[in-house]
Amino acid sequence: MTASAIPRDNVKSMAPPNPFQDPLRFERRVPQCAMVIFGANGDLTKRKLLPALYRLAYDRRLSSGFAVVGISRTPLTDEQFREKMREAVEEFSEDTKFDPELWQPFAQGLFYLAGDIGDADLYQRLAQKLKEIEETRHTGGNVLFYLSTQPSQYGRAALGLGAAGVGKGNGWRRLVVEKPFGHDLASARALSDELHQVFPESDVYRIDHYLGKETVQNILAFRFANGIFEPLWNRRYVDHVQITAAETIGVEGRGAYYQETGALADMIQNHLVQVMATMAMEPSAGFHADAVRDERAKLLRSIRVMKPDEIRVDTVPGQYGPGRIGGEQVPGFRQEPGVDPESQTNTYAAITFFVENWRWAGVPFYLRSGKRLAKRVSEIAIQFKPAPLAIFDGESDEMSPNLLIMRIQPEEGISLKFLSKRPGAGMKLRPVSMDFNYGSAFGERSPSAYETLLLDAIIGDATLYTRQDMVEASWTVVEPIQNLWRATKFDFPNYPAGSWGPPAADEMLARRGHQWRKP
Repeated sequence: MTASAIPRDNVKSMAPPNPFQDPLRFERRVPQCAMVIFGANGDLTKRKLLPALYRLAYDRRLSSGFAVVGISRTPLTDEQFREKMREAVEEFSEDTKFDPELWQPFAQGLFYLAGDIGDADLYQRLAQKLKEIEETRHTGGNVLFYLSTQPSQYGRAALGLGAAGVGKGNGWRRLVVEKPFGHDLASARALSDELHQVFPESDVYRIDHYLGKETVQNILAFRFANGIFEPLWNRRYVDHVQITAAETIGVEGRGAYYQETGALADMIQNHLVQVMATMAMEPSAGFHADAVRDERAKLLRSIRVMKPDEIRVDTVPGQYGPGRIGGEQVPGFRQEPGVDPESQTNTYAAITFFVENWRWAGVPFYLRSGKRLAKRVSEIAIQFKPAPLAIFDGESDEMSPNLLIMRIQPEEGISLKFLSKRPGAGMKLRPVSMDFNYGSAFGERSPSAYETLLLDAIIGDATLYTRQDMVEASWTVVEPIQNLWRATKFDFPNYPAGSWGPPAADEMLARRGHQWRKP
């Protein structure tokens, strides 16, 4: 019987003294460490980080001495923090049963410090706490710092750690930074300079949860482990590529924050260009962090930077107005709490990018993202060029293009759409699909993006993390668009909630004979 076939109850009964690590199931040993979360009382910690860490413990992926030190301004005792985190895990662990027997030893590794990030005394107390944890839980001095705070505090936190000597220790010290990585190219470089005063680039992990999703990772396996697809992955066979990240929700009470960011900076610059780079990169020398990230960075640097006249033709901003979603009337962006009634913030962005290299020259990459759209879906749709001669022309009910669709969410998987003869007399064709679905194909749960990325940071695998040169390359192509949009007064709102965005986005594709796919 293989390790994967052993029932969980049996594994539990035969588990080694370490309750969070099972060598029968996992090849890579996870090192002992402590994790310090700045902003531990915030939504990200409660909704994503603690549920992800609990699931890793549930799957025996964490070391027995693993510890968390939560830091926030709210005064809490260790016990109060543990109880709040228990409530968060019970509420937000969507597909993991809460196990009180597991929670008890896990919670004993949760600690809390109250303090302000600008207070030097906080870092002295943190240094003492980490020393105690190293002695009592045998973490070897390994610490993962996680910045889940306002972006304006990233630099202050890193410099505070450095001033107190906490940025270095007996073991490794790594820093995980949440997006956004600056609000333009200059601020991204300034942030990097502050972080690098304490942490070298090799120890800075800029997290992008999109890159932790199974389908995004599977792009590399799909291309480079299957000989039949890589020969088609170029301008000779690919007509165009569409990358979509659509949400049905609005700003969810975060209007004041969101109107300072917008869809272009929040989604296109941070997420979708990184997905595009993963999909379009050249084969790497090997599957290790430097090789993969080198190729993604080269692709990002190959994206053509648009001139003002091109921006006016090949980009479309949008903002949702009132409409209906799921049978309910919802307000427009300008009616959301905390939003300026005259706001010019884009809640939708559609961009046409071109990659200037031999593989992709002339192939349009259409990226779009928006809130309050008709359906929640994130996907990559690769449309191939038609057959050179339509020998069945006139006998087909529907001549649909060949499509390869990689579904990132909600149901992760891959579909290949092609034409097939319908049963019966004559040569009538119709489109059919071959589908791969993660859940049904493997019969097991896929880890959440944060589970994957947190474990990688602990292990020291930066393959799925964004490097500084990649951040700068993405800002280089997005910043000119952002600057022109900010200098232009748009007639917003220009699409109703519940639609697929502004008509101008359809016109942008129509000029090249294309149309948006309706998932």
